[in-house]
Amino acid sequence: MNGKIPIGVSACLLGEQVRFDGGHKRFDFLCDDLAPYVDLQPICPEMAIGLPSPRPALRLIQQGNDISLVTSRDNTIDYTDKMQAFSAAKAPQLSQLSGFIVCAKSPSCGMERVSVYSPKGDSAQKLGVGLFTAQLMKTLPWLPVEENGRLNDPLLRENFIIRIFALRELNQLYASGLSKGALLAYHSRYKLLLLAHSQPEYRKIGPFVAAIDQMPIEAFFYAYRLQLMQLLAKPATRQNHTNVLQHIQGYFRRYLTATQRQALAELIDRYRLGTQPLLAPITLLKHYLAEYPDAYLSQQRYFDPYPEALRLRYGV
Repeated sequence: MNGKIPIGVSACLLGEQVRFDGGHKRFDFLCDDLAPYVDLQPICPEMAIGLPSPRPALRLIQQGNDISLVTSRDNTIDYTDKMQAFSAAKAPQLSQLSGFIVCAKSPSCGMERVSVYSPKGDSAQKLGVGLFTAQLMKTLPWLPVEENGRLNDPLLRENFIIRIFALRELNQLYASGLSKGALLAYHSRYKLLLLAHSQPEYRKIGPFVAAIDQMPIEAFFYAYRLQLMQLLAKPATRQNHTNVLQHIQGYFRRYLTATQRQALAELIDRYRLGTQPLLAPITLLKHYLAEYPDAYLSQQRYFDPYPEALRLRYGV
């Protein structure tokens, strides 16, 4: 997985002074921790449709069955058509990205729980999605999209990072030339990671991959990409991780002493109970993998789905 990962981002999260008040919402994790691994491509939809900074604040309002983007002080100043036109034109141009981080609560960029007001400006309900982000997710349904607020949650943060690295590897495979062998090898590398995210979806995607010969390779790629990213969007659970760890433990049973087997089983159980982070049993299993190599386990992305320097498994 060479090269930086192309990631779209709401420009204000990079510290760019593009917000309605002339300020920004710099996101430290993005700018400080993740930046070495990603190629950040900033977009401010509101500036892109010609609005200045500072500018009147915008809001979403409910008008019948439609959602409109207007200024907060005057509903007659309406930017809905401009934003929808920009979003519809821009979103298809972003298909090469491996993820997008948007600004929470924004009427253009928010991913969820954006306030939607009545035409009179009252009765706000947090049920909306920013117009640009709504179009982005509709046009590119496989693309990992998260917002800065949600990425403060360790589980959601790790889940997003797993997805962007997985999609980057899949996109690189596509760019290098599709083949049945390459796609099957990719899926094989991700089996244990997929199992940690959703056992029901893992059981569904397996037969689909096994039937790879039943459709043209490019059509298979697009369908597989969507299924894979929808599966990975389901955050891994402690119970699923425990099942995967116990499965991996079985590979080393014949090599370990009774004392070592007991210590490993107890460490996995302490992770299950929440008294140890995932990193603890993973580290011990990687130690045993180095000592007792196994071709199948050695290729599994489960052990290293992203750079260890991001330190994401300390909190999960």
